[in-house]
Amino acid sequence: MGKKYRLAITKGEEIRYVSHLDYMRAVERAVRRSKLPAAYSEGFNPHMKLAFASALSVGVASEAEYLDIELTAEVDPAAVGGALARELPPGIAVRGVRTMGAGRAALMAVVNLATYRIAVPLPAAALDAAEAAIAAFNAAPAAPYVKESPKGRREIDVKNFVHSIAAARRPGGLELTLAVRITPAGSVKPAEVLAMLVKYFGLSADPDAALVTRTGLFVADGSGRVAPLDL
Repeated sequence: MGKKYRLAITKGEEIRYVSHLDYMRAVERAVRRSKLPAAYSEGFNPHMKLAFASALSVGVASEAEYLDIELTAEVDPAAVGGALARELPPGIAVRGVRTMGAGRAALMAVVNLATYRIAVPLPAAALDAAEAAIAAFNAAPAAPYVKESPKGRREIDVKNFVHSIAAARRPGGLELTLAVRITPAGSVKPAEVLAMLVKYFGLSADPDAALVTRTGLFVADGSGRVAPLDL
C-alpha cells in the first residue's frame, strides 16, 4: 500500500508564462531526479500518481499551489520536501508537506475557492474612475458576461462566482483582490473578470497588461475556509 503526501508549492515570476502542462512536467521531472519512490499506475502507459488541485492559466503566477503524490514507501514529510526542493527549477518552491490519511478526497473534488491579487497598470489620472468602476460592480445585483470556450459561448453571471472586489492604490496603478468560487458547473477566470469590468463597468484598463497572482486555494463553507494542507 502506497503512502500519499500533500505538498504546497509555488509558481513564481520566473515561470509566470509557462503553461500548466509544462509546469506539471517540471514537477514530475524533479520527482524523478529526487529519487523519491514515486508510485506509478499500471497498464500499457504508466504515469506517475501525482495530481494538482486546479490548473493555472498561462501568465498567472501563484503563491499557493497544491499537489498530491503517492509514494511506494513511507518517507518523512520533511525529507520529501527537502529531496524535491533540491531538484525543482527556479520559480517552484516547496512551502509545506504533510502525509495524507486513507480515504481523503482528491484535491480537485474539494477545493472550491481561489483567491487572487491583480496588479492593474493605470495612470494616476484614471484611478478615481477605476475605483468607481469597482464600486459599481460591487453594488450591482448581477454582472452578466459572455464566456467563450472550445465548447461555445454561454452567458454567465459573474456575481455567482465573485461577490465583491477590493481595490487599493499602488504605485503605477490599482491592486485588486478577489475570491472566486469554483463550482461543479464551472468558474470564472480573473482575466474574464477584468474583461467584464472593462466592457460593462467602464474600467479603463488593458486586461492583457495586468499581472495576476493566485494567493490561495481553499475548501470553504459557511463557517470559513481551510487551506488544503490543513485538511
